[in-house]
Amino acid sequence: MDNSIATKKKHPKGLPYLFLTEMWERFGYYLMLGIFVLYMIESKEKGGMGFDPKEAYSLYGTYIALTYLTPFLGGFLADRKLGYINAVYIGGTLMGLGYLGFALNGLEAFYTSMALVIIGNGFFKPSISTLLGNLYTTDEYKEMKDAGFNIFYMGINIGAFICNIIAAFMRNKFGWDAAFQTAGAGMFLGLIIFFIGMKHYKSANILKPVSPNDISIVKLFSVVFLPAIIAGVIGWIYPFDFSGVIFSDPSTYGTLFSNPQNLIGSNSDDAFIFACIPVIIFFISLYWNAEKNDKRPVAALLSIFAVSIMFWAVFKQNGTILTDWAKNYTNREVKGTLGNSAKYLSLADTIVYKKDSVTLFDKQFAQIKNEEGLVVKTYDYPIYFRNIPENERPTEGTVIATANTELFQSINPFWVVALTPLVVGFFSLLRRRGKEPSTPAKIAWGMLISALSCLVMVGAVYAGGQGDVKVSAVWLIACYGVITVGELFLSPMGLSLVSKLSPVRITALMMGGFFLSTSIGNKLSGMLAKTWYNYEDKTNFFLVNFVLLLISASLGFVLLRWMNKIMKEKGLK
Repeated sequence: MDNSIATKKKHPKGLPYLFLTEMWERFGYYLMLGIFVLYMIESKEKGGMGFDPKEAYSLYGTYIALTYLTPFLGGFLADRKLGYINAVYIGGTLMGLGYLGFALNGLEAFYTSMALVIIGNGFFKPSISTLLGNLYTTDEYKEMKDAGFNIFYMGINIGAFICNIIAAFMRNKFGWDAAFQTAGAGMFLGLIIFFIGMKHYKSANILKPVSPNDISIVKLFSVVFLPAIIAGVIGWIYPFDFSGVIFSDPSTYGTLFSNPQNLIGSNSDDAFIFACIPVIIFFISLYWNAEKNDKRPVAALLSIFAVSIMFWAVFKQNGTILTDWAKNYTNREVKGTLGNSAKYLSLADTIVYKKDSVTLFDKQFAQIKNEEGLVVKTYDYPIYFRNIPENERPTEGTVIATANTELFQSINPFWVVALTPLVVGFFSLLRRRGKEPSTPAKIAWGMLISALSCLVMVGAVYAGGQGDVKVSAVWLIACYGVITVGELFLSPMGLSLVSKLSPVRITALMMGGFFLSTSIGNKLSGMLAKTWYNYEDKTNFFLVNFVLLLISASLGFVLLRWMNKIMKEKGLK
């Protein structure tokens, strides 16, 4: 990292404490997230939930979507009533209790714990980001805001990197419950660090003045939150069949009740999309209600929110499709000293080779399906050996060690930690030469770079012969490396841009808007993941992702001149 960036004089003293707080909060969040799908699809006999994989993917998408939907409400309350410090305490406590709750048995405890994490993240996430942004409002630190958010983002990913190693150890050594309890311990450790550093950001905890045009808390609940709940319930319980209405005569309207279908996908898909509609309308209304000087900056932020959605839809497939790829189509065998060390450290599973485990599952991208095409678990044999060439398979009864699947979730945060100093140093070099791109330009380039990661996976599918043979882990490492560069151009820059352009009285609320785009993208990631099983040629799945990111990047570049002009009007770069 460039010394001018790393010097303490250039960054507020509160940065290390917020860095460590977020690091341990994300440690808990990503530890839980790294094993969430694995836990859901694991059989009940082995301590899991026994969900069907498609159901697990859908619930995963809904869960991570809701964790980023609630920040709009938590940010609003932090702006108006709670203050950012209180919101961090409330959110962190709820999340910690939620992680601990996952260790309890039963569906009731499972869904209650999900709710606690979802609500807690709504308070925590926008508030800590707003505190950080507020530390960079003075002339002394103003130019270092982008770098500050890059460093802060590196803290997030240090937590995300180490958590999966610890999760694998705790799960193998002590079970699923111990892994979730470790996530809770990490969250509470983060709150302790936040308390210790209080004096360095107490001055940044300022409630903003309210404008006459601002929506009240009562009105927010009545015209946004309550309608969102009602719309979500309608989407969940009421099935639709528009084909009978649009394409048939009125006498066929009875098909609405005799042959009902979901409008978008599953019940949870419909419920989430419906619930988002009042929230999206609310954020659009912020533009119409904004004061004259704030209209263009708010419009620029709303545009960035919209074009960022597809990035998250592809990026968050790390917990679904890329986890599936790591589990079933990546060579995870560890041999010799490394294998023995992995087994000793409880970072590897041991699998016994059985010939039946190959013959029963000897299909490309095999999943045992029922007559309706849904994936079901018919046999309890390990399928790891299914797509290993005959001449490379071990003898009957051989025991091999395979790296835990969740360890692959640490590849992305590893790249973030490794590449952040390079990215920050690169932008510092450009800044000294007067050629640093604007923050909106960084975001557009981030989406374009991220699109290239999909092409890496196209290569992986070809290398594996459509799943006939396992491929090297290098493919996943390369894919994560490329998309991480895009992530570093986009995600921390999005937080920085919100801090720069938001009207001061609604900064945390607009942070919630940024996370709303993340939320919608997260849900779309689950919906896209479910289509994985519909593709005979798996390269087409990744090509669709590539095209979606390419379209979003193109929109970003089209809007770039307009957004750069708004930045200049605000005296920003």
